Amino acid sequence: MLDSLITSKTRIKLLCKFFLNPEARSYLRELSDEFGESTNAVRVELNRLEKAGLLASETEGRTKVFSANTQHTLFPEIHNLVRKTLGIDQLVERVLSRIGNLHMAFITGDYARGVDSGILDLVLVGDIDWNYLQRLVSTAEEILKRKIRILVLRADEVEHMKDSLCLDKALVVWTANGAES
Repeated sequence: MLDSLITSKTRIKLLCKFFLNPEARSYLRELSDEFGESTNAVRVELNRLEKAGLLASETEGRTKVFSANTQHTLFPEIHNLVRKTLGIDQLVERVLSRIGNLHMAFITGDYARGVDSGILDLVLVGDIDWNYLQRLVSTAEEILKRKIRILVLRADEVEHMKDSLCLDKALVVWTANGAES
């Protein structure tokens, strides 16, 4: 959907990277390597987004580090547009709210880093109805046109797996009290 509105694939990747995960911080060469794009192509788009006020930057040593400008008036709308484009809103509505005694859901892996790889890694915390979950995931995969990998943990397992799953960099998409990020 974004590619019909925005013609620059590099700009789309940057918007996904920074607006899907507002805590993400990155610099030019790191983004160039991650996207498999030339540093010049990435630099041009970073400069455009920064000039528009959508990205903020700060200098750390000799490196300019970019992040989403969460204070920009369009930040909430762009964040929601990226989530909808990637199908996260549909996933939450169709799958997570009906699968059992769910405490929390995280997106990890590529999507948490803002990279649309076509595989959505989802960590669910709670007591889950596996049969129902499998049916819902199959339906969600067809709708989203993406593969969904699921890991279900009990609440007591989360702390032990926190580092290996990089949960400090994960996106919380659902909690038992209904809050989404």
